[in-house]
Amino acid sequence: MIPETLVDLCKKRMQPYACEGFVYGRGPMCPAIMIVGEAPGETEIHNGMPFSGHAGKVLDQFFHYVGVEREDIYFTSTVRSRPYKIVQKKSRDDELIEKKYNRAPTLKEQFAHAPILDYELEHVKPKQLVTLGNIGLQRLLGRNYTISEVHGRLIHSKVRKLKDLDSNEWTWSEHTYSIFPTYHPASIFYNRSLEKDIYKDLDHLKKILKHSEKRLGHN
Repeated sequence: MIPETLVDLCKKRMQPYACEGFVYGRGPMCPAIMIVGEAPGETEIHNGMPFSGHAGKVLDQFFHYVGVEREDIYFTSTVRSRPYKIVQKKSRDDELIEKKYNRAPTLKEQFAHAPILDYELEHVKPKQLVTLGNIGLQRLLGRNYTISEVHGRLIHSKVRKLKDLDSNEWTWSEHTYSIFPTYHPASIFYNRSLEKDIYKDLDHLKKILKHSEKRLGHN
């Protein structure tokens, strides 16, 4: 769905950075929900499936709870390659080995991949955006928003997009989107207490989606 010329451009723009692989967005046009995540991890860059690792399994549980199946969701992310850092660790044989670990994408990396998400937002036309964690939230709404302050709230706003393909400057979309931020599913691996907050958010999202269905049904 994304033009290959745009994919090639973004891959070229990513070359200076410590990132690997490329994962395409996946899902239907005009979906009930578009998930905007952070970046693919090791599992995703090997199988090409967004949210197919440990966090993806948790996310499946969340949306099963909401009553929305994967087939009705479009999955994308702020950056489409895996940002990594190399860490030296000692093996069992006491040898130093290098391992790649996931890390958050930098602002420069977000700019490099911005044209893809801009294109998806314009052409996929999601009914509801759901951002996961700070990266997805701030990519769309700016750094004045933090997930700890706005999770579980429905926000109607224009979103950030590249001013033009050659710039590292944001402007605002013409269209206003319905945006629902919540915590990234991986957050519960590090802070289990967040799970209660997430399920409260999901209860609210469930009501929002039901209200939207009723409203559309009356049109």
